[in-house]
Amino acid sequence: AALRERWRLGATLRAHGFDWAIILPNSWKSALILTASGIARRTGWVGEFRYGLLNDIRKLDKQQLPLMIQRFAALAEPAITLNDLELIQARLSQDCLPRPKLVVDLVNRQQCIARFKLSLDQRILALCPGAEFGVTKLWPAEYYAKTALAYLEQGWQVWLFGSPNDQATGEALVAAVQAEMTNSQALHNFIGQTKLGDAVDLMSLAQAVVSNDSGLMHIAAALDLHLVAVYGSTSPEFTPPLGERTKILQKSLYCSPCFARVCKEQHLKCLRDITPNIVLEHLPTVSSATDTTP
Repeated sequence: AALRERWRLGATLRAHGFDWAIILPNSWKSALILTASGIARRTGWVGEFRYGLLNDIRKLDKQQLPLMIQRFAALAEPAITLNDLELIQARLSQDCLPRPKLVVDLVNRQQCIARFKLSLDQRILALCPGAEFGVTKLWPAEYYAKTALAYLEQGWQVWLFGSPNDQATGEALVAAVQAEMTNSQALHNFIGQTKLGDAVDLMSLAQAVVSNDSGLMHIAAALDLHLVAVYGSTSPEFTPPLGERTKILQKSLYCSPCFARVCKEQHLKCLRDITPNIVLEHLPTVSSATDTTP
């Protein structure tokens, strides 16, 4: 049934008259969609035995193109230039590639402010405590709570962002804050309450962000926010946040980065050894924060 749905999805693209499709995922199923589309040129990396599904198939040299953004951008290069690795490396270096930039929908942002009855009188710390990958990407909820408390006590607001899958983490964070602070009205939990576009527009109001290695981390970077990114089992050498005001925190341990969803050593030291005090050292204080509220 799932394969039939993918085929139907691909077939819906036929009417648009596309002549070139670049496929970013390396899976066989994703290539199937473009095969059904009838698009004449279908470009992608070799992946899961996709010969026949893709007709402009490239062989990836991971050492020459270590960053995911380089690998994606390389697919837009004419195939013949892929033989000249020095040339493509220069063109696709991290410094040469444009940094992602998100544009805020100001009308929607005002609507979100009204819907959630928000005030912009206090500065905002945004926390993104979730991640789809698994627990080895999750900086502990109690660490996020201690970070939130430090800023709530300084008179800041703290806004929580995440998907419906992050709701349990968000609830644990809120409970930990409320156990220490009876008046936590400046803590707003938007996890599972907003669409992605809403989260982008609301997060743009923050003066600082703390995030795991997640999609929201990349959104904060693309909004050019003051970002502290906490890495656990994954590596910023592959998918770093491409922002100008980003601080990456990662512990160099014998077992990391392991890219595992579950800690094989059963200690999660790569995350637990990054204490709240370490994160707080890289966040702005009330006096040093630049007020960017429009």
